[in-house]
Amino acid sequence: MAGGAVRIDGTTLHLPGGVQVRFKRTLRLPETGTHQLPPGLGDFPIRRVEDYPHTAPEQMRTRGGVMLPVYLREAMWLHFGGTKEPAALQVGVGKVCAVSGKPWSSTLTRKPQNYVVLPRQPWLDGINSGKGTVRQFVAVPLGLGATVEGQVTGEEVFGGVQLQSFPLNDKQLAGWREQERLRTERERNMGPVGGYGGPVPAAPMPPPTYGAPMPPAPAGDPMPPGAAMPMSAPGSAPMGGAPAARTRAPAAMGLGVGGSMRQEVYKDDWPSGSWAEQPAGRIFVHLVTPPEWRRITGEAPPPSPVDRAAYTKAGLPWFEYYSADEGAAHDVDPADTLGAVKPVGDWLGTDFDPWQAPTPGQVKPLGDAPGRPIQDGDW
Repeated sequence: MAGGAVRIDGTTLHLPGGVQVRFKRTLRLPETGTHQLPPGLGDFPIRRVEDYPHTAPEQMRTRGGVMLPVYLREAMWLHFGGTKEPAALQVGVGKVCAVSGKPWSSTLTRKPQNYVVLPRQPWLDGINSGKGTVRQFVAVPLGLGATVEGQVTGEEVFGGVQLQSFPLNDKQLAGWREQERLRTERERNMGPVGGYGGPVPAAPMPPPTYGAPMPPAPAGDPMPPGAAMPMSAPGSAPMGGAPAARTRAPAAMGLGVGGSMRQEVYKDDWPSGSWAEQPAGRIFVHLVTPPEWRRITGEAPPPSPVDRAAYTKAGLPWFEYYSADEGAAHDVDPADTLGAVKPVGDWLGTDFDPWQAPTPGQVKPLGDAPGRPIQDGDW
């Protein structure tokens, strides 16, 4: 068990070593074809399990960690913006590695790589299932066999999301910090850029709304203030086509996969042996249905997901990933086991949420106070 404390600041998880993770709501992609990156539509709320000892289920209390509410077939992505120092972050979906497709491990491996490297990897939208692509994370209840966990292991025991962070070892971290100190000193000594007759300094870049550190995208919430967007019914396409509100899904949820999008999972380019041998911290993230969220916390869940066709029709942005140093970075090879995972529609039936492809003008290029400790448990 990792010994470092994980904390919540608003909707951000802070793992030891400076790792920051937010869970972002987004539009669900069609399960056929390869698409641009969907927008972020705000953060999922997160709460500490231990703060609800009388209402959280026993199994949740045993595993500890945090919980967040998701609708049936709602999509999400993980945002790592704000992570300043290098770290290796393992991401599990039902204790199956989202990068390698291998079982959850307390150690890092490079062949196959079972982690993402921060802050080089600004976000993760899904499982590493194709060359230069991922399959979108989509929430489904346990018990159907539709989760990544169920399809890879043949069982659905854990569900949720698991995170585990490893910092650089002491020698590498000291060297990196010294390089950063020298770089900052050089930039400070350069003085102002330009001068009379010279180029005008560029305005400071606003932080991207999708991930960081990347070229700028429109700042803030992509939804214009006061805009009224049509909402789809919770779980817009349950099995048999009945409205999801009529059927209460099980409390425990896991992640299956939806549509494919263009995104690279970068290979680790640090020298072998650069990372600490033991994790600095870990966290179990429970996914619960909105009714269960209300029952446990007494809080209203977020509104149901935005209808994706209405979003596109309104002319709001989608994103195309571009990295200025693409030539220096390499994509992790797709995992065979993850490439074979089938989309949730194979279990839940036809996706009735209408699809309208974004116009070229809507696709934008992309260039990032701890609270109380969170109790870890046995998982």
